[in-house]
Amino acid sequence: MDTSVANVDDITVNREIMQQTVKSMLKGIETGDLVEQDCPVTHRFAPHCYLREIFMPKGALVIGKIHKTKHFNILLTGECTVITPDSKERIKAPYTFISEAGVQKAVAVHEDCTWQTVHITESTDLEEIEKEVIAKDYSELTTDGLAKKYIGVK
Repeated sequence: MDTSVANVDDITVNREIMQQTVKSMLKGIETGDLVEQDCPVTHRFAPHCYLREIFMPKGALVIGKIHKTKHFNILLTGECTVITPDSKERIKAPYTFISEAGVQKAVAVHEDCTWQTVHITESTDLEEIEKEVIAKDYSELTTDGLAKKYIGVK
C-alpha cells in the first residue's frame, strides 16, 4: 500500500470527504436506504499486545475508526479496496501493511474478508484500549501539528 504523504491541504479536503461519507452512510441506515451489516469482531490478547479481528462479508462497505497510533493491518482472507484520505488500493490476501497514526479507512469488500489490526497496549480492557488507540474525530489527533514539521508534509 502506498503510504507516501500527500499535500496537507489535499489530506484535509479528503478527510472532509471521508467524514461526509460517514455521515451520509449513517443517515442512509437511519432512513432505511442502507442496511447495516453484522461484521463479527474477535478480540485477542498477548503480553503488551491487542489483536482485533473483524470478518467483513462480500458486498459490505466498512468505515473504520480514526486511529491515534501507527499499527499493523493484516488481511488474512479475501479481497477488498482500501480507501484512505490520501490513497485507494485494491488488495488481496494475504496482505500486511502499516497504517500511520491519524488514518481512517473505508473498505469496499469484494470477497469475504478477515482483517486484523495489532496494537501495542498494556490494557486488556476494551474501553480503555479504545480510548488509547481511537480518536473520536480528527481534531483529537496530535500528529497533524507535527506532520508539517517532521514528516515532510507540504
